[in-house]
Amino acid sequence: MNKDIQAYNDAQSTEDRAMCNLLAQEISRNLPEADHKIWHAHPVWFLEGNPVAGYSKLKNCVRLLFWSGQSFEEEGLKKEGTFKAAEARYTAVEQINTKDLKRWLKKAREIQWDYKNIVKRKGVLERLK
Repeated sequence: MNKDIQAYNDAQSTEDRAMCNLLAQEISRNLPEADHKIWHAHPVWFLEGNPVAGYSKLKNCVRLLFWSGQSFEEEGLKKEGTFKAAEARYTAVEQINTKDLKRWLKKAREIQWDYKNIVKRKGVLERLK
């Protein structure tokens, strides 16, 4: 795992660290070709420079975010923001269903909106895949 992401995870409380470590492990396992780094203060995985998945510690949970997640049409993901992102929130490691996560990560590879060029396109998203 990227040392900066490991440092991010290590800075969390015991329960939050367990969730972050599991998410990092599963995202890396299911998207082995993805680059990953701390981006805007949170761990994020990129395919060809486009952000596809990441997580962050919020006040009372750990949020898993998929930038194109609204297009996955998955009941376990909730709309987040004004673009195409969707999220799942966890308060305990037992809540993370790795079968769902694996399916969502497969869709993250197959369904992508072009966030990499959103600024250049003045906020307009185009579908890549």
